[in-house]
This record gives sequence, C-alpha cells and structure tokens, in this order.
Amino acid sequence: MSKAISQVPFAQNEPIKTYAPGSEEVTKLINTYKKMYAEKLEIPMIIGGKNITTGEKINIYPPHDHQHQVGYYHKGGIKHVDDAIHTALHAKKQWNELGWEHRAAIFLKAADLIAGPYRDRINAATMIAQSKNVHQAEIDSACELIDFLRFNVEFMSELYAEQPVSDAGIWNRSEYRALEGFCFAVTPFNFTAISANLPACMAMMGNVVVWKPSDKQIYSAHVIMEVFKEAGLPDGVINMIFTDGQETAERVLSHPDFAGLHFTGSTNVFQGMWKMIGDNIHRYKSYPRIVGETGGKDFVIAHPSADIQALATALVRGAYEYQGQKCSAASRAYIPKSIWYAVKEDMEKQMKSIKIGSPEDPAHFINAVIDKNAFEKCKTYIDRAQKAEDAKVIIGGQYDDRKGYFVHPTVIETTNPHYESLEQEIFGPILSVYVYEDDQWEETLQLVDNTSPYSLTGSIFSQDRYAINEAYKALENAAGNFYINDKPTGAVVGQQPFGGGRASGTNDKAGSKMNLLRWISARSIKETFVPAKDYKYPYLGL
Repeated sequence: MSKAISQVPFAQNEPIKTYAPGSEEVTKLINTYKKMYAEKLEIPMIIGGKNITTGEKINIYPPHDHQHQVGYYHKGGIKHVDDAIHTALHAKKQWNELGWEHRAAIFLKAADLIAGPYRDRINAATMIAQSKNVHQAEIDSACELIDFLRFNVEFMSELYAEQPVSDAGIWNRSEYRALEGFCFAVTPFNFTAISANLPACMAMMGNVVVWKPSDKQIYSAHVIMEVFKEAGLPDGVINMIFTDGQETAERVLSHPDFAGLHFTGSTNVFQGMWKMIGDNIHRYKSYPRIVGETGGKDFVIAHPSADIQALATALVRGAYEYQGQKCSAASRAYIPKSIWYAVKEDMEKQMKSIKIGSPEDPAHFINAVIDKNAFEKCKTYIDRAQKAEDAKVIIGGQYDDRKGYFVHPTVIETTNPHYESLEQEIFGPILSVYVYEDDQWEETLQLVDNTSPYSLTGSIFSQDRYAINEAYKALENAAGNFYINDKPTGAVVGQQPFGGGRASGTNDKAGSKMNLLRWISARSIKETFVPAKDYKYPYLGL
C-alpha cells in the first residue's frame, strides 16, 4: 500500500455573494426559495444511513407565515435513541481505521457541494424555516459552513503534524485518535452552520455521532444530511434523530460509552446536562469531553470620543440582524450623555428605512422571530417597558403575529442600570440603552463587567486609545470575543475564533484548532533504538 505525507488544500474564507437587486444570483436563489416554499417536504430521521419514519408527523411552518405548511418531520422515541447509539458504535471501528486523508476528502467535498450545487438549496431552506433574509442565510448556511469544513480540515492536518522533540537514540511520536465511545451533538435553531459543524467536526476527527438538531432547524438539517451523504460520509457515522430532549439526554448521558457532548443552546439546558453527566460519572469508560456555547447578554460601551455614525450603525446592525436571535447580538448599550442625543437621532434615521417581512423579498432587513414563544417573550418585555417608571420604549415597540411572528426593532431606554432588559437574555430585536454621565466612565466599565452572568461578546467604541486600553483591561473577563470599534457580531472562521466564558460556555472557540483538540485523545510513543542491557547507571560507580 502506497504512503504519503499529504498536504491539504490551503483554506480560504468563502467569498460572500452580494445578491444585488436584479443579479443572476438573487434571481436563482429566490426561484429556489419559491419552489421549495410551494412543496411539502417529508423529513425522516437518519440512522445508519437509512430513512426512519414513524408516522408521528410534526408539521413545519415558516415563522413569517405560521399558517403555511412547508413539510413535516417524523418524531422518534427512545427506541430510536438506542438505535442511533448502537448504530454509531457499530460504525466506529471501520470509520476509525479509515485514513485521515479520506475523512478530510469527504468534508472538503461537502464544502464544495455547498459552495456549488447545494448553495441555493441550503440558503433557501434556512430562509424558509428559520426566517433569515438572503444576506443572513448566505453568511451562515453557505459561507460559514463552508469555512468550518475547509478550515477544520486544515486545523486537523496541523494537529496531526504536531510532534514532540526526540533525543539521541530515541524517537518520540504523538498520535491522535478519536475518543473511546460515541459523541452527542445538540444544536440550535439560529445557525445552520453551527448545526452542521458540531457533529461534523467530531466526525472529522474520527468520532461517531448521535445528532439531535433543534426542532426549529430540522428543515435545513435535512439538507445538511443530503450533502454529507453525497459527499461520501459512511452510514452510521452521523445519525440524526428527532426525539424528546429530556428523554434523549437521560438515555444518552447515562450510557457507558458516552464520550463527549458538543452543545450550543441555552445556559439552563447545558447546566442541566452537565449535572446529568456528573451524576453518571461512575458509569463511563472515560471522562467525557464537555463543550458548550450557551447564552449571551452582549454589550456595546461607548466612550465620549466615539464616532457617532459608526456607533449608531453598529448598534442597528449588531442588535437587529437576524432579529437579534444571535447569541452574539448587541443587547445592552452604555452611551455617554454628551453623545446620546446624536446617536439616538442617527439610529432613528437609519431605522426608519428598515423594511420588515418575508425573506422572499430581499429588501426586507427584518424577518420573523422563530416561533410563538419567542414572539410572546419579546412582547412582554416591550409591554412592561411601556408601563415602567424607570424605562421607556423610544424607538419601535410594535409587534404583530397575525400572519407571522413579527417584532419591530425596538430600543428601550432606562434610567435603571439594573433594569430587567439590561440584565436578562431576550433573544429578540430589543436593544436596551443606559445613558451614563460622562465623568462616570470608570464606574460604567465596572457596571458592564458586573451586570451580566454571561461573557460572550462585547465591544468598545472610542477614538481615544487610552480609553480603549482601559476598557480592554477592565472587561477582559466580560467577553470571549471583544471588538474595538465594531459591532459584537459576525465572527469569521479562522479569523475570530468564537466562544465565551462565565455562563456563556466553555470557551473552546469554534472555528479554531482549539475546538478540534477536544475531540481527540493523544497517545505518546517512545521508541528506543538500542535499549540498555544493564540496570547500573554511571553514578553507582560499579
């Protein structure tokens, strides 16, 4: 059998298509959207490469038109969880024995499929069932997913190449194998790229996976599995199930062969799963790897020297892109009194031009929030602010769920630095602003640091380098991704590894080599060419 030390193709970030009005690319995408929107897609679970149907059909409705059915999925039960675990473990030996170059080729092919023939389909699916506009779908389900796949292959090859030094007469080597057992991926509704990356990066490193996507993301998850199958992923390596979350967690996390959890979702759910793992720690063959990216209450703090227009634009984009349903979305802002009127005026001017509606029209900047629960949550925060003595809605505040779950971009201004919408995660298009006295800069930095249990993203706007440095130091634990004169969203794979600490997760940085390290187990090998043949060392003098 021939051997080679293979070099993978150099990874570069996928160019973002502009979808300019009248362009061929936007026409093709919208035509694909319309075609898929008119169909009723049947979505089975996939276990061992087989389509699994149960007859328990759960309908799928777009958030922007909750009376229009676009398909349904087959809900599974505990039997399917057991089948997925058994199937994954059965596939493990052959998958582990496959050379890493072949694993790399599968996921590189998947990236090229998404970049080419599947681009419109996966973007349209994300637009339909997750209510993303053309730009948000493009940067997520196309570009970021492509980047995850290509960069992770490069990171994998770099990891395998990392070797220890050797001394005279010996050869030291490191090898990196998959975790012993199976891994569990639990993924969110808001990013198609994250949903694909969590199971894919574990599989890329040789692991086998049970994957439970969010029930709000199943429509695009189905396309992901189509891509993986066409790319040549062997049956049983990734098994996709649609089962009850609590029951699934209890069964998976009590299994002796459970080896790792890759999670993106709410802090409470992650903490509950961590506790389950702790309660079952005596059952496992090895200590499981636990990686999670959870909530955020992300901040923007402005210094009096901030550029007004840049700050206002960052707040509008950072708070309202994808209806604020990003774990990195700007949710709280601290603005000095001396510039607040000008910032507010600029924001009002920009927000007046925002169009709201279905993703089918690319001119719509804002689409629907994900479901009725999200709508009601946003509604209650807005209603309470309208009645509060220490807060008021100064921009937006409208909502309408007659056809879709539409919440208008809203700004709440409060005089209370601990008002509820400044402290609590909302996950909607609501930005809360606290206006501080200019001479309270240092105190406000401490307020930003201490207000939230989260530590995901945040940004500082200032033209004063001393002020930037002061914020940089004071807020070092307040954000895993810290932005200077930019919105706190939009991390790019390979450029800004993403993740936070505190209640925001384990900070294992998706989009970097750090994350892949969590899904391998290293073995050190020492080979001595001419072994000693007498126990005596020179110091014995014998």
